Amino acid sequence: MTKSKLHEYEKAVILLLNTFDGWKLEHAGGNEIFDASGLTPKGRRCVIEMKFRTKYYEDKMLEVKKYNGLMELDKDIIKIYFVSDPEGTYMFWLDGIGEFEEIKKYCPATSYWLGKRETKSVFLLPESIASYVYKK
Repeated sequence: MTKSKLHEYEKAVILLLNTFDGWKLEHAGGNEIFDASGLTPKGRRCVIEMKFRTKYYEDKMLEVKKYNGLMELDKDIIKIYFVSDPEGTYMFWLDGIGEFEEIKKYCPATSYWLGKRETKSVFLLPESIASYVYKK
């Protein structure tokens, strides 16, 4: 997936949340540790990290480095992890979902397939703890 295609997907999710659910989000443009920022439907400040997966896995992978970067933001900012895969979409409110076991996983070096892979520290978030789930 190209970077511009990924940004199209991110902007589409933002448009849907803003239009149908009352969020007030803006696209971060790819220069932040998150993909969108703004306000929840209840007017709370938030950031959203988004992942679009081409394969389904019951547990959703989140890089420890990404999680730590989000959690370093102001404590009053709600941190959300949005995942879309062939089976559905999932939103995890990262504040308060608890600690997970850090594991090492051999993954693509970036979100864009460039043929390079590396071992990364990740958390595996079970679908059952997602705050919002839409299953196809």
